[in-house]
Amino acid sequence: MKIKTKLNLSVGLLFVMIIILSLVGSYYIFQVKKDTQNILTANYNTLEYSRNMLLALDAIGIDEKKAVSVFEKNLAQQMANITEAGEDKVTGSLQRSFLLLKKDIANESIKNQIRQDIFEIMKLNMRAIKDKADLAKITAETANIWIAVIGTFCFLIAFNLMVNLPNNIANPIRELTESIRQIANKNYSERVHFMNHNEFGDLAKSFNTMAQKLQEYHNSNLYKLSFEKKRLETLINNTHDPIIGLDTDNIVLFVNDEALKILGLKRAEAIGKSATALAASNDLLQTLIHESGNDKQPLKIYADGKESYFEKEVVGITITPTGEDQTIAIGNVIILRNITIFKELDFAKTNFIATVSHELKTPIASIKLSLQLLEQANTGKLNDGQRQLIDSIADDSQRLLKITGELLELSQVETGNIQLNIDKSDPQEIVNYAVEAVKVQAEQKQIEIVVESGEKLPQIKADHEKTSWVLINFLTNAIRYSAEGSKIWVQLKTEQEKVIFKVVDKGKGIDSRYKTKVFDKYFQVPGSPKTGTGLGLAISKEFIEAQHGTIGVESELGMGSTFYFLLTMV
Repeated sequence: MKIKTKLNLSVGLLFVMIIILSLVGSYYIFQVKKDTQNILTANYNTLEYSRNMLLALDAIGIDEKKAVSVFEKNLAQQMANITEAGEDKVTGSLQRSFLLLKKDIANESIKNQIRQDIFEIMKLNMRAIKDKADLAKITAETANIWIAVIGTFCFLIAFNLMVNLPNNIANPIRELTESIRQIANKNYSERVHFMNHNEFGDLAKSFNTMAQKLQEYHNSNLYKLSFEKKRLETLINNTHDPIIGLDTDNIVLFVNDEALKILGLKRAEAIGKSATALAASNDLLQTLIHESGNDKQPLKIYADGKESYFEKEVVGITITPTGEDQTIAIGNVIILRNITIFKELDFAKTNFIATVSHELKTPIASIKLSLQLLEQANTGKLNDGQRQLIDSIADDSQRLLKITGELLELSQVETGNIQLNIDKSDPQEIVNYAVEAVKVQAEQKQIEIVVESGEKLPQIKADHEKTSWVLINFLTNAIRYSAEGSKIWVQLKTEQEKVIFKVVDKGKGIDSRYKTKVFDKYFQVPGSPKTGTGLGLAISKEFIEAQHGTIGVESELGMGSTFYFLLTMV
């Protein structure tokens, strides 16, 4: 019998017995409840009415009107609750005696007759209570017997399943697991022997067939060739540098895991396919095969969650066929040598610059403080030459302080140590803060800053300090490249769950050749005054993108520039 059939029959029988047990228990509980309810409704109420009538009968001499009323009420309830044999006859006698008593209220013989009738009714109901209690007891005993019998049967079935079922399933699986382990250890003579005609028997037959075929394959020359191929593939896959093998028709012969990782491909998608066809939808592969020589320019590749740097090397593979003297080319191997560690050394240089910049801030601040002291009247009057020197030192120290600040910000960006405090921020407050920060610079060139915000803007998810820094940088650049007496517009508006910040100026604009480079580190538009380090926009880009925003520029030469960024609403 199949294991599935055994399980279905055993569990099904157990399920049916549990249902029967539930039904039997429910039936007898209902019967006991019914018997108990009959006692309460039929007999207990009659005893209560009889007691009230006796009390009312005794109270006739005290309060005749009230006692008669109570007696009549309980007599009516008793007449509506006649349930036992003979109770109707006694109740009728009681009713007739009560009618006679109402005509002769002081007749003691009639009262005695009434008492005898009431006692007879109580006697009938007391006997009925005893009989019904005995019946309920018999019902409960019968329920106990049936529940015990069915429960015992369910227990025997469950116990049999608990004892036999795990062994029937686990033992063949254990034996099969051990046989698979032997096959994995190249013991291809291993066989399993299940005599049962069930699923395990079919599995054993299939397993033995597989083991026999593996044994035949292992003893063939094809196995040896396959083994050597596996050895080479393992060596290539364990190489930390990405490697791609191509034949003379640019068909991918092999590719290791590192190469698949940076290419974003699966092995089945690459092996045996044309590299040229794959390159049509894979920019990195197109870069790797676009020329046969070696590229000296390092490749920057973002893979596995980090940026890595590689140098490409193409090795031509040639062989000398048996019996011939000339070599022939059979393909190329593209090797990408990982130079990320050298780039990391470059980042260490950046950290060094950041440290030096940080250390420079203190003496520069001291210089500025000393200049402020020299400018005070109580330190002495300065002549024109001294005043010019002090102004020159103040400008240079301010410029040095700005450069060191930008270098520190850049070092945070390059080392990934940007400290963001993302919270709900009011766009209008950010704009007001930035405008106030550049107010003095704008007034020196008599430039008017116009804020355009036509509606109540929602709050955004942003770092207030970093976002204000970016907007101040935009405004500072706009002031620098705008003519005296001109205007600069700061525009705020919403668009698709985002808030757009724009700084618009009417300066000389940016040549289209340089628009894609303005956010690069150290880049300055040719021909512009060398007043900074070229780091401000690069840092701004990192700050905005770290907040999952978008930054950009729109500009035409001679038509001014519009720098903008978008941040998400709360």
